[in-house]
Amino acid sequence: MAARFAPDAGRWEVLFETQDESQWHAHLRRLRESDAQIDWTAVRVDMLCGRLVRPTTFRLSLFVPNFAPDSGQGSPDN
Repeated sequence: MAARFAPDAGRWEVLFETQDESQWHAHLRRLRESDAQIDWTAVRVDMLCGRLVRPTTFRLSLFVPNFAPDSGQGSPDN
C-alpha cells in the first residue's frame, strides 16, 4: 500500500479546503452521497491545527497517480 502512494508514483491534489468545520462536514457528506466515483482508499484528510495563532484548516486531498508509458496492454490489437 505504501508503494502505491510513494512520491514518485504520483501527487496529492487538494479537492477541498476550509477553516469552517461545519462546512467541512457538509462537503464530505455531499461527496459521500453524490460521488460514487471517488476511490476513498486514495483520499487523504489533513487537519492542520493552528492553535492560538491561526485557525484550524481542514483539507481533503486525492492521490493522482503518474501515468506510465503505454505498454500496449489493453489495446484492441492485443
